[in-house]
Amino acid sequence: METRFQRLFLSALLLGIFSITQPAFAQDEGSDEDELEQVITPDIKRRQIKEDDLDTENFELGVFYGFLSIEDFGTNGVAGFTLAYHITESFFVEAAYGTSKTQKTSYELLSGGVELLTGDQRDLTYYNLSLGYNFLHGQIFMSDKWTFNNHFYLMAGAGNTDFAAKDYFTTTIGAGLRFYTTDWLALDLSMRGHSFEHELFGEAKRITNLESRLGLSVFF
Repeated sequence: METRFQRLFLSALLLGIFSITQPAFAQDEGSDEDELEQVITPDIKRRQIKEDDLDTENFELGVFYGFLSIEDFGTNGVAGFTLAYHITESFFVEAAYGTSKTQKTSYELLSGGVELLTGDQRDLTYYNLSLGYNFLHGQIFMSDKWTFNNHFYLMAGAGNTDFAAKDYFTTTIGAGLRFYTTDWLALDLSMRGHSFEHELFGEAKRITNLESRLGLSVFF
């Protein structure tokens, strides 16, 4: 009987000690977790960047100036304008018009007074319609507050070249980089290749005139 009473007394004593110490252990564990969270929580200040979008401005009107290398007639300045419609973010159609004045050929310069073309016939003009594809969309970070959109593009089309008082069917391919300074203004650095066949020197000859240019365009 005494042994049984001793067992009950010891059990009650252990239960009381456990009920007293358990809240203390829980409180110590919670305090450790709070201190750990304060130590590892980073204090990060995120930059707020405002990015301009093209919104619904699908039309693009541009002007350009550059250099046109005309086979047998030297490298000459070229100027013109473009009008484009952006069908989607990736695809667009562009109409272009350009004009240039050619130099004398090396044969004319070496022969003295021989002139293959008159002054008016040396004027070259072209127009074409092309389909373009935008790709590699990205951003250029100029500073902590200035970020500009840009992308590369490819294009191909066809049109007409008026040169030496004749019209020539012309195919055009090109590539470029478009850099958006705002949501309505862009810079365009590009190259074009204009290919057609002529018989100015007696035999049919296919040439490709390479053009490099810098353009400025507005969206509306």
